[in-house]
Amino acid sequence: MPHPYVLLSAAVSLDGCLDDTGPERLLLSGPEDFDRVDEVRASADAVLVGAGTLRADNPRLLVYSPARRAARVAAGRPEYPLKVAVSGSGDLDPAARFWHTGGAKVLYTTDRGAERAHALGVAADVVPLGPDLDWRRLLEHLHAVRGVRRLMVEGGGRIHTQLLTQGLADELQLVLAPLFVGDPDAPRLFGPGAYQAGRLRLVETRPVGDVVLTRYEPTAPGTGPLPVAADHHWLALACALAAECPPSTTAFSVGAVVVAADGTELARGHSREGTDPVVHAEEAALAKIDPMDPRLPAATVYSSLEPCARRASRPAPCARLILDTGVRRVVTAWREPDTFVAGADGSGVLAEGGATVVVLPEYEDRAKAPNGHLTGR
Repeated sequence: MPHPYVLLSAAVSLDGCLDDTGPERLLLSGPEDFDRVDEVRASADAVLVGAGTLRADNPRLLVYSPARRAARVAAGRPEYPLKVAVSGSGDLDPAARFWHTGGAKVLYTTDRGAERAHALGVAADVVPLGPDLDWRRLLEHLHAVRGVRRLMVEGGGRIHTQLLTQGLADELQLVLAPLFVGDPDAPRLFGPGAYQAGRLRLVETRPVGDVVLTRYEPTAPGTGPLPVAADHHWLALACALAAECPPSTTAFSVGAVVVAADGTELARGHSREGTDPVVHAEEAALAKIDPMDPRLPAATVYSSLEPCARRASRPAPCARLILDTGVRRVVTAWREPDTFVAGADGSGVLAEGGATVVVLPEYEDRAKAPNGHLTGR
């Protein structure tokens, strides 16, 4: 099921600390960056924080700019983003400022935590997720029930770590403050965990007052049937490549990208690329890779349309070409309709050959867009 775009936001010292161990909150950002954070909050549908941050900082998590709040209202949105708290125990101070400022609030917790939160009188919609906290269920609920499409996560470090290691964070906005904490007991942003292999993609870096903002996106594909944030990025790219195809009335326009397990792009292609009027997207991309490349067996192929199971223009369909390279994971947006081949089932061919096929239907409209003249849309 779809979930919101998840943006992690944090500020750290030069030695990676979120705070010191003193009784007062250490201010890492300056006025310019506080204003930037306010702007990011105003762009979000919801702002999420964990129980540890609620207890330590007693935050309000408001949009402070009257102009930004007015712009939200003028656009038909609530004055404030939905405020989301996460606590396994539900043992939260009902007098905390978080519950009594801003707009609507929701608390995600466990079954036992819900009992505790209700007993304490926490002023929020309380949503139990079962015996344990489940981030995928939480994000799916936010998307489906609360209509959240963009979620800003402001801490703490444990939540940032969990979302990153589970592949659920779409973007990391990290501010580096020009100071050292130097205390071995000070809280750190990230804890140990199974983070993605390879390097994240640097999207932006710029000074904001005396701090530096860096924005990163994850790049490593998932490893099984559950999608991760990077799968969305790569499939969106495949859909964009489909728009580059020369027009045709006898074949679909499709884009494809092949990505190694560490997030390295191995190749990309699109239908009718170059001078070949019948080449398919997956075929074009795979042809650019050495078939002996040791990264192929752990790679993922992203295709805007389900790889073909049968074709007249080549001896082997794309599903078979993918399997022959050793690739065993494919992510696609759209199952092939019967427009040209009745009963096409490339996913079935791939699954029979031992490949995992992940379908992200939220990208179907993007995949269909260059093919509207063929689908009647």
